Amino acid sequence: MSRLVRSLSLLFAFAVLLAAPSQAISEDRPAASEGKAAGSPLPAQPVGVKPRDEKPAVDSAALFEQGGALTPRGQLVFEPSFQYSHSSTNLVSVVGYTIIPSITVGLINIKNVESNTLVGSLGLRYGLTSRLEGEVKVPYVYRTESTSTDSAGTGGQNVTSVFSADGNDLGDVEFGLRYQLNRVGPSYWLLGLRVKSNTGKDPFQMPVDPVTGFYTELPTGSGFWGIQPGLTLIVPSDPAVFFGSVSYMFNIPRNISGVGDVDPGDIIDANFGLGFALNDKTSISLGYDHSIVGRVKRDESYLPGTMVTQLGTLLIGFSFRASESMSYVFSLGAGLTQAAPDVQLTIKVPFTL
Repeated sequence: MSRLVRSLSLLFAFAVLLAAPSQAISEDRPAASEGKAAGSPLPAQPVGVKPRDEKPAVDSAALFEQGGALTPRGQLVFEPSFQYSHSSTNLVSVVGYTIIPSITVGLINIKNVESNTLVGSLGLRYGLTSRLEGEVKVPYVYRTESTSTDSAGTGGQNVTSVFSADGNDLGDVEFGLRYQLNRVGPSYWLLGLRVKSNTGKDPFQMPVDPVTGFYTELPTGSGFWGIQPGLTLIVPSDPAVFFGSVSYMFNIPRNISGVGDVDPGDIIDANFGLGFALNDKTSISLGYDHSIVGRVKRDESYLPGTMVTQLGTLLIGFSFRASESMSYVFSLGAGLTQAAPDVQLTIKVPFTL
């Protein structure tokens, strides 16, 4: 019996020695041993390795302009867009004095301003290197504005007047560069620089009605050059992408004949949000943008009647990837502060040339 046990032990040890080399080979080359069964005509395939995604889970076109991804090297993206915004403002001014809290002696002026702006833009983005892209945006602006005033005097008579104006022409052309600071994730930092020209119609050169003091033709530009550096953070977290950015717009002062040296005030902007993939073609994005516009200065002194302006906008975006080279993007902005546009609709169709 003992001889039988020893013989079985030697056979078992010998079998283990024979199996050890083949196991080492299978670990070094899993495709050669695991992917093909005996007598199977199928080619060898790797097992247990997830294929690398060819495209990100979220279409970069679904992200807002501040949080978009860079264009690959040597690739040219053409992006026509259309934007509509509407604003309404009610102002009440009282010139007089109050006898009791419910009775005012003097003039009560109620002003309602309705503004509509249509902007059609042609944009181009080009990947200069794998980490640097350049872009240019040429807008055409059409604006309308209607102002109605209701005045109630001490004589009990109400006077209502309406004044309307419009304007259309080339807007302020923009140029920009964006550079990706790090090559690999898990997060990506983008450094951007945007330059805004003053190619639109100058508001200081538009005709003004001498009686009402309103524009008879509306401007299509700001009248000032601006330089805007910014920093963007993108954090992919499959199937979502988180993003946020901060920027500072330096508006360059200029001397205006008959007015003096005018500084329109700088702008601080911050936004954050996320994009979420519904499937391989459709994604949505949700974000918030807030801008702080400084007071206007004339000859190094703050202009009386001006104040710091807060612009807060809630943004919702939708994107559909129609093909490998073209997407449809729709976004809705809702103003959350008094100075922000009440509603802003944007449609973009970026496609690769």
